Amino acid sequence: MLSASVKDVAALAGVSVGTVSNVLNRPEKVSPAVMTKVQMAIEKLGFVRNDAARQLRAGMSHSIGLVVLDAANPFFTDLARGAEDSAAAKGFSVLVGNSSDDERREASYLGLFEQQRVLGILLSPVGDILSRLEQLRRRGIPTVLVDRVSDNASFSSVGVDNVAGGEMAVRHLLSLGRRRIVFVGGPSSIRQVADRLTGARKAIKEVFDATLEVIEPDSLTVLSGRAAGEAIRNRPVEERPDAIFAANDLLAVGILQALMLMGTVQVPQEIALIGYDDIEFASAAVVPLSSIRQPSALIGSTALELLLQEVSAEPGFKTSRVVFPPELVVRASTRG
Repeated sequence: MLSASVKDVAALAGVSVGTVSNVLNRPEKVSPAVMTKVQMAIEKLGFVRNDAARQLRAGMSHSIGLVVLDAANPFFTDLARGAEDSAAAKGFSVLVGNSSDDERREASYLGLFEQQRVLGILLSPVGDILSRLEQLRRRGIPTVLVDRVSDNASFSSVGVDNVAGGEMAVRHLLSLGRRRIVFVGGPSSIRQVADRLTGARKAIKEVFDATLEVIEPDSLTVLSGRAAGEAIRNRPVEERPDAIFAANDLLAVGILQALMLMGTVQVPQEIALIGYDDIEFASAAVVPLSSIRQPSALIGSTALELLLQEVSAEPGFKTSRVVFPPELVVRASTRG
């Protein structure tokens, strides 16, 4: 069934197409009586205006695309909320896509947003897609990288120093006297994971008798964390680590479940555990999780501000690289 058109509304209301257009776009030019007739026709026909076409004709969209790595991760939910709140205050809306760490899904969303002629895109990239972003910019769609500090000065970016965050997490474990540390995080193709591991390795090098084992799951989920935790729990006691650094809090929650709820390993007495992101679940876990905090909502709102600056920029505009410092939050999972 075809949707009703402006012509259908005009015919049913007994007015011209121009009058319907005025009702939709310039209601102050229409009398109350005509307004009522047109609104009744719209309601009866179920007419829905085509904002995408209207924006294309006007040459200006009020929609912004946001592609996140994992919509199931509360970190990205908070990031999106920060972007949405900032956008709404300025009369814009945010369309959210979830790549699920999949380059094909990421490409699909970028293509969709380009077709929709969005004003710009906020992107937490899966891999290296600078050539695609340059193509979008040539077509009039600027992009700001979120939760990712860009090495390329041609694009603005907002994120946290993940190398420093990884270093901070492992230094905290080392300060507790822990020496057999496991890093759980993957896939390593995700830049944030790789940076956190780099920081962990830097910290380990500072202590001569400390070791760092790496377990690389396929995803950054609770289920992947549970599988890693079960594998560690099933080792002989003498082969277990005395501390675990999880690349995000979802992994840490899964590890905690495997060690304590599904086994008998005590956290932190036997194994200290720290995560990353400081999502709400971290403080509410059966053993409240220590974590490295990122200002998720602030990352989203700052990225939105940078994007709007670029949209309205004059020739010679210079991009910005905003790097927030991470923060150590100590809770019971390392405070034994």
